Amino acid sequence: MATNIVFSRRSFILMSLTTLAACKGGSELVELSGSTMGTSYSVTGLDHDRSVDKAALKTALEKSLADVNAQMSNWDATSEVSRFNAFKSTDPMTVSESLARVVSAARDVNAASDGQFDITLGPVIEAWGFGAKGSAHGATPDAAVLAAARDVAGQTHGLQVSGSQIRKSHPDAEIYLPSIGKGFGVDQMAKVAREFGLSDFMVEIGGDIYVSGRNADGMNWQIGIETPDAHTRQAYQVASVSNLGMATSGDYRNYFERDGKRFSHIIDARTGQPITHKTASVTVLAENTMLADAWATALLVLGTERGLEIADQQDLAVLFIDRSEEAGDKTFASISSRRFQELQA
Repeated sequence: MATNIVFSRRSFILMSLTTLAACKGGSELVELSGSTMGTSYSVTGLDHDRSVDKAALKTALEKSLADVNAQMSNWDATSEVSRFNAFKSTDPMTVSESLARVVSAARDVNAASDGQFDITLGPVIEAWGFGAKGSAHGATPDAAVLAAARDVAGQTHGLQVSGSQIRKSHPDAEIYLPSIGKGFGVDQMAKVAREFGLSDFMVEIGGDIYVSGRNADGMNWQIGIETPDAHTRQAYQVASVSNLGMATSGDYRNYFERDGKRFSHIIDARTGQPITHKTASVTVLAENTMLADAWATALLVLGTERGLEIADQQDLAVLFIDRSEEAGDKTFASISSRRFQELQA
């Protein structure tokens, strides 16, 4: 069996793929990869009638990713979202259909997650040193700086979207999209793959994944979920996935320690502080990767107890992995939502 491992800064998914060299039925293997969004992307698919122009496919994929970056990158000062953030006004601003769609989806997840998925937390994330502006982290922020950042954050009442227009309630409010924009980029890749005639494929950006159809053995794609341990990279559990988006959010790689206390990049919207509960990672399977991406972050902030309640209410397929003293030398224990159990039965 061949093994292909993909990791990223905030989603940690290990993928074990059945060897695809011996494609059944004479299908040709399509494998493409490149760089985007500060990480890597890849495509693995089966070209059943051997008609896919791989060079043209790669060009189309990279064009779609360039478009997403131009719309949603907080690291590009000229992007559409950066221009909105620099627009110090409470007047509505007309944006692209794609950006409006992502902000609308973020609004819906925010409303369903006790307000814990919040794309206006950028100033708070920056105050902690985890944001796009490259501030150094390693120290807790000054109380006054953190209070000022929290004053302009708050998605529920601070950001409105109507059709192709979005509006701030505070002129200094900002939108921060890494926890949903990458998933949207994966969905755009899947759209391109389908346009080129692929039906059995996997596309991913830095560990956020969409899989369609079956693998070379005619089975669901087998995707490994990483053990949430910063010192090792191995699969904790393997998920069987088809025609779904998949994303994992974890608190165990992007953090700093000070005075014996651990500070994660995952911020509780209610307090403006890094999360402190025992949930280490959350994996979500959803109809598209944009929603899987957003919900993985939201449910990690919420933690297993409240997160599992919401997952079952929303019929979401979710695996929570918690740090657990009771787990003995395994260190971790997991629990899954009803929908996740049904999909894996």
